[in-house]
Amino acid sequence: MTPIPSGRPHFAAQSGQAAARTWRLDAPESLDGPSGPPPVLSVIAPAKNEAASLPRLAAEVAAALRPLCADGEPRGTRLGGFEILVIDDGSTDDTPAVLRGLEVDFPELRPIRLRANVGQSAATAAGFRAARGEWIATLDADLQNDPADLATLWRAIPGHDAALGWRRERQDKWSRRIVSRWANRVRNAALGQDVRDTGCSTRIFRRDLALRLPMFRGSHRFLGPLLLREGARIVQVPVNHRARPHGASHYNFRNRSFGVVVDLLGVAWLMRRSVRYDAFEPRGVDPNVASGESAVAAVPSRQVAGRRAG
Repeated sequence: MTPIPSGRPHFAAQSGQAAARTWRLDAPESLDGPSGPPPVLSVIAPAKNEAASLPRLAAEVAAALRPLCADGEPRGTRLGGFEILVIDDGSTDDTPAVLRGLEVDFPELRPIRLRANVGQSAATAAGFRAARGEWIATLDADLQNDPADLATLWRAIPGHDAALGWRRERQDKWSRRIVSRWANRVRNAALGQDVRDTGCSTRIFRRDLALRLPMFRGSHRFLGPLLLREGARIVQVPVNHRARPHGASHYNFRNRSFGVVVDLLGVAWLMRRSVRYDAFEPRGVDPNVASGESAVAAVPSRQVAGRRAG
């Protein structure tokens, strides 16, 4: 597994493009985000040369999530605002211009442009850092994922830390479907899990969990297993899958097969090398403990929990 470079997110307005932002992985500055209250949900869609798909993507995400923000939505699943982060992964087509035009009709849109093409996993990591919501949703920008399923996942998530979609009827070539089916079986056998569709990008999960995930090139294919590694309570939901309406896939057997096997071995290692701990910060000695006794507990205290790979 090849680690993704660390760093703080930084956005800079470009000349003549007041709303444009760029991601710089090595910038030390912190990010407060746009003014105004933060949204509850941040939808992250990495995009490379997907200009033709972006207008429909923005429209369908807005159509799926705006009703959840309305008073007619039950209080338990009412959404207190959302944002759409399209991470432009060094596109060479009209993606930047299309995104600037879409901001007029979609105030929820936050285009983020990477200085160079870094791959889907790094673009996803950039989205995790830039997101302002308590929850994160992921989608592919090629429209094969149906944004309408985000509402279904959101309504299924109460009581869980993550909702993972699984594609009930895949609209891919038969060869890709067979390879994916066997890949899921091999992953689950190697990792000792039961994630039905690790390759499905339609997901919602807590942002604090996202920031704890080990990110590396190829990690976007293992977000479900990595969330389970962090102890996330997950629910798996059947979702729609559509034929790609524009362009061609950036992935094929040659650029996926060997790397996925290597990544699987690395993730299996991570699963077996994690360290759990619970700690608390003493805030005063319990007066009921005699002065001659060793006071291990203290009240009140603040619980500190964590997990690290070692």
